[in-house]
Amino acid sequence: MSDINDKPRMLGTKKADDASLGDVIEFVKAYAKQETIGPLKGAGHWIGFGVGAAVAMGLGLTIVLLGVLRLIQTEFDRLATGSLSWAAYAITLVITLVLLAVTLLRVKKSTLNKEPK
Repeated sequence: MSDINDKPRMLGTKKADDASLGDVIEFVKAYAKQETIGPLKGAGHWIGFGVGAAVAMGLGLTIVLLGVLRLIQTEFDRLATGSLSWAAYAITLVITLVLLAVTLLRVKKSTLNKEPK
């Protein structure tokens, strides 16, 4: 016995579950928004915290390095005047370069692309 729903389909007719071109375009737009806007929001937070931390760290290190310079100039009178007055600045520059190298060595590319857990 055949049921009413068992009608043979004609060639060229659409199935009920086929998506129209407009539906496909909407699905693609929704997928593109989901895959781009979501990660960009996460990257915005990551960049915001990174910029804030960089500004705070830069300001703090600037104050510390000025303190080191003043300490050298105050405690070592020979380095504050005369022909060796540049030495205090050179020592501070070396300390700055060491801190910069340590900072750059701490940044790893493998952790930049990982999503937080």
